[in-house]
Amino acid sequence: MTSHIEDLNPIDAADRPTLDTGLLEEVLLGRWASTRREARAAAADPALHKIEGQTKEEHRRRVFDQLQLLVEKGAVHRAFPSEYGGQDDHGANIAAFEELVTADPSLQIKAGVQWGLFGAAVLHLGSAEHHRRFLPGIMDLSVPGAFAMTEIGHGSDVASLGTTATYDAEAEEFVLETPFTAATKRYLGNAAVDGKDAVVFAQLITAGVNHGVHAFYCHLRDDQGSPLPGISIADDGQKGGLNGIDNGQVAFDHVRIPRTYLLNRYGDVAADGTYSSPIESPGRRFFTMLGTLVQGRVSLTGASVAAAKLGLIGAVTYGNQRRQFNASSPTEEEVLLDYQRHQRRLLPRLATTLALTFAHEKLLTKLDDVFSGADDSDANRQELETLAAAIKPMATWHGIDTLQEAREACGGAGFIAENRFASLRADLDVYVTFEGDNTVLQQLVAKRLLSDYAAEFSDADAGALSRFVVSQAQSTVLHRFGLRRTIQSVQDTGDERRSANWFKQTEVQRSLLTDRCRQMVMDAATALRSAAKLPMKDQAEVFNRNQDALISAAQAHTDVLLWEAFTEALSEIQDTGTRQILTWFRDLYALCRIEGSLDWYLMHGRISTQRARTLTPYVNRLLARLRPFAQDVVDSFGYTSDHVRMEVASGAELDRQEEAQQYYRELRASSAAPLDERVLRQREAAATKKSRRRTA
Repeated sequence: MTSHIEDLNPIDAADRPTLDTGLLEEVLLGRWASTRREARAAAADPALHKIEGQTKEEHRRRVFDQLQLLVEKGAVHRAFPSEYGGQDDHGANIAAFEELVTADPSLQIKAGVQWGLFGAAVLHLGSAEHHRRFLPGIMDLSVPGAFAMTEIGHGSDVASLGTTATYDAEAEEFVLETPFTAATKRYLGNAAVDGKDAVVFAQLITAGVNHGVHAFYCHLRDDQGSPLPGISIADDGQKGGLNGIDNGQVAFDHVRIPRTYLLNRYGDVAADGTYSSPIESPGRRFFTMLGTLVQGRVSLTGASVAAAKLGLIGAVTYGNQRRQFNASSPTEEEVLLDYQRHQRRLLPRLATTLALTFAHEKLLTKLDDVFSGADDSDANRQELETLAAAIKPMATWHGIDTLQEAREACGGAGFIAENRFASLRADLDVYVTFEGDNTVLQQLVAKRLLSDYAAEFSDADAGALSRFVVSQAQSTVLHRFGLRRTIQSVQDTGDERRSANWFKQTEVQRSLLTDRCRQMVMDAATALRSAAKLPMKDQAEVFNRNQDALISAAQAHTDVLLWEAFTEALSEIQDTGTRQILTWFRDLYALCRIEGSLDWYLMHGRISTQRARTLTPYVNRLLARLRPFAQDVVDSFGYTSDHVRMEVASGAELDRQEEAQQYYRELRASSAAPLDERVLRQREAAATKKSRRRTA
């Protein structure tokens, strides 16, 4: 343990480190800085901005017209092959796509449906012939399309989709069928109005064998916009948000498509009905097909972080200008952000936003490695899928939580449409359940953690296993009987600063976060160990009893991922002041996560009661230390007024406050200033008291 004791009181201005906002902006823009700037320049165009209060129909028409503008700007083709006018740049494509959320989330998601789902499915699941035939129309928007995966009865469980595609060898056609109502495709963007074609996911059946879910290209409408024979289309209507997107329902009644419309990169059917695939295992084939579409989760992560940044720009700027209550002066009200509770509302969320920015950069880099071919090994693909499944829930939940808290932090002003909080919050709400329901994704992460844990011992000899068992037994005894907590208490006796200072150490934070995750995985693995030998029904029951614990382990794992990404980013910052300030923000992120799980650390003997008592006061002092830098950090996000478009961030509040202060200064200096009733009563009471003394 270090002997250095840091009091962490707010520091004098003369000793305060300085934040290089230009440097921080470059750090936050990351590897694709030039692409993000280019995309932000496009998103600043008022022609792409959402108009609040439009009807559903008006908003839909505007967003479709905006897609045409994106095509004209060449803003949506980065991921497509160069031979078709693209750039073969998958990381840049996602980086640019994420920035559209600042213009209008409906525009971002509708663009994502057209080029990130419909077009990407053809690109990644189809053959060169499919590319030649379909990609030009998809890229120039002459063929708007839908991504027909989700069904009313099956969303996240894609393997159990009900739609069938049965091969007719005599006609050399597949027959698409919706066999029951729950198999109706639903919530499909571009389906209700604009979509001409779709990529349809269905169970491929040939020669009496079901080969699982595959993707098929299908025409939906004729040139006049009417549904083709056998295809039923309905409008999902008004939604809780994203009403610029025409979500709809599609059902198939013996719809025939050519055999060659099977997107056959991972599975093909010959003219005689023979099925073949380069991937022998049906399970591995299925997950490989879905893995090519992971970019949707990655892009939602970045878009949610961008939306959180907009909310924080508005709330922090307003909190630095809005004044309320005379707490320390009879003539001047307090700035909101000087209140500790206001700092508690915003600064931990600002720290998490920074952590997510750095984690997303690592995620995006891994996606680019996989899709560019730099490292598209099975192991790296699995790591990409697990990383996306871990970070997407955290980012999307954080996005709507931050927008809500930012809205409340601005009071009634935050609820006015011109400040966008409520609109952004409504539009981002669905992000937590599409491209993978967050809770289901966390289960996937938990299962991967269990697999990795089991793999640690798959090749271990008896000696290694016995040594591990002994070490675990010793650790269990140490924690169970409070010995570690006792050691901590002895070390900290008589010095609360020493106890609190322990939390700021990098290795302590790493140990606390990683040990919690590992212990939770170990506990779940132990509970599930015997289930493998049980009948299927009993296995499901055991898993269900431990489901909440598994999801908690996945959340703890994500805490570690974000902390590691933040810590790694710190090592690359050369400017001393900027690194110090960001280190404090990293500490704030870690300690707020630990504070939120303090009951676990106490129950498992990781932290002594004495140290636990010092954690919250330490966090509060850290907030006071970081408070002067909040505005600089949000300014470093690099968004202009054309992106933010919030009255609370425009400086208008500062003008109002200065006008009010000037009014009261002049009034106090004049002879016309009214006398405060309380002052009058005090004077009257003093006069009465003086009169009584004279009489006596």
